[in-house]
Amino acid sequence: MKISVFGYWECGYSAFFVGTVWKNLNFYDIMELPDEKLVHVEVKDMEILRAEALWQRAGAYSVRIQGMNRQHGISLKEEFDEHDGEETKYIVILDDGYPVATCRFYEIEGKTVMLGRVVVLPEYRGRGIGRLVVREAEEWIWELGFRKIKIESRINASDFYKKLGYEKVDGKVFKNGVFECVCMEKFLENDFGTC
Repeated sequence: MKISVFGYWECGYSAFFVGTVWKNLNFYDIMELPDEKLVHVEVKDMEILRAEALWQRAGAYSVRIQGMNRQHGISLKEEFDEHDGEETKYIVILDDGYPVATCRFYEIEGKTVMLGRVVVLPEYRGRGIGRLVVREAEEWIWELGFRKIKIESRINASDFYKKLGYEKVDGKVFKNGVFECVCMEKFLENDFGTC
């Protein structure tokens, strides 16, 4: 799936359009941002993968090594846990074949999944790519029949998830590795994924 993104400001609110070209069809998804968070988003000719083959999952691992192991000093043993296996689903965004963002999700109970390991390489942050990787994961989660998403968000990322419709479960702060985190969740509505 190829994507092109542009950003703009209009009529007291900001929005950006994600134009996806897939099998020669155009799809536009509008996401609103508050005025004080207006950013110019510019992403050209990137590819979103639902990483099912080994080489695609290697792209997810590459981003996580660079974004977590190298940047935050998290050991490989801590970063790659029992949830990194065949049943786990991965999203990878490629820029000219180079992996630049990822996330993973796996079933935890009933129709609920845990979304996590959302990583965008530092030089690609602030361009709306994190939103794209989460949105693609949500669409796949919906297609697989899950309706509830949980996430253990770093405190400094909780506003990011709130803008995407996630809510804090109880506000309790806990330590997850080197990060202070809170539990958040989102229920996918009946009309999720429809245009």
